[in-house]
Amino acid sequence: MLINYNPPTDPYLTILYQDEDLLIVNKPSELLTVPGKDPKHADCLIGRVNRVFPTAKIVHRLDMATSGILCLAMNKAAHRHVSMQFQERETAKRYIARIYGQLEAQTGSVDLPLICDWPNRPKQMVDHENGKPSLTHFKILEREPHATRVELTPITGRSHQLRVHMLSLGHPILGDRLYAHKEALAAAPRLQLHAQMLSLKHPTTEQILTFEADPDF
Repeated sequence: MLINYNPPTDPYLTILYQDEDLLIVNKPSELLTVPGKDPKHADCLIGRVNRVFPTAKIVHRLDMATSGILCLAMNKAAHRHVSMQFQERETAKRYIARIYGQLEAQTGSVDLPLICDWPNRPKQMVDHENGKPSLTHFKILEREPHATRVELTPITGRSHQLRVHMLSLGHPILGDRLYAHKEALAAAPRLQLHAQMLSLKHPTTEQILTFEADPDF
C-alpha cells in the first residue's frame, strides 16, 4: 500500500529509443509503471508517455521502486509481437543490484519457486509445493566493505523475483522496503535494483536490438 507517493519529476521522461513500433524508456525509481487505484497514484510512466505518444502501450512492468529499461509498443501488431517474446522468454534482461553483506560465491544461480504471500501481499515468497518455477543467475561485479554489487540475469519473470531470490541467499537488496531487514534498509536511500539491459527482436525488421542504461547508484 502506498502511503506517501511522491514520484520524481526531474527528469520527467527519459526516452532511450523510439521508432514507429517501439519506445524504450529509462524509468526512475519511485515512479509507478501503471496508475494505482487511488487518484493520488495517477502519475505513472504510461501516463507520462501517453501525453506524448497516445498509442503507446506497456509490454512489461518494473516495480515502482525499481529503475531502468522498460519497453513499450507503439501499435497493436508490435505489442502482440513483443509480448510474445516476453512470454516465450526470447528476450534477454540484465539487472544491477547492491545487496547486503558479502556474497561468497563469485557466480551462481537461485532456482526457487515463488508464489504470492497472500496475507502479506504484494510480498512474494518461496513455496516448493505451489510456487511457479523461478530462476535467477548472479555474478559478483564488485565487493564493497558492507555490500556486494551484483549482476542479475532473470530467466523467468516472476513478481519480485530478484528481491526474493537475493533474500533467500541471506543478502537482501539494499533499500528494499518490503524485504530488507533494518540494516539493509537503512544502507541506501532507494531500492538498489536497476534494469540495466534489455535485448529483443524488432517486431518489423526482426533485427536483435540491445538497449543499456547504467544505474545512478
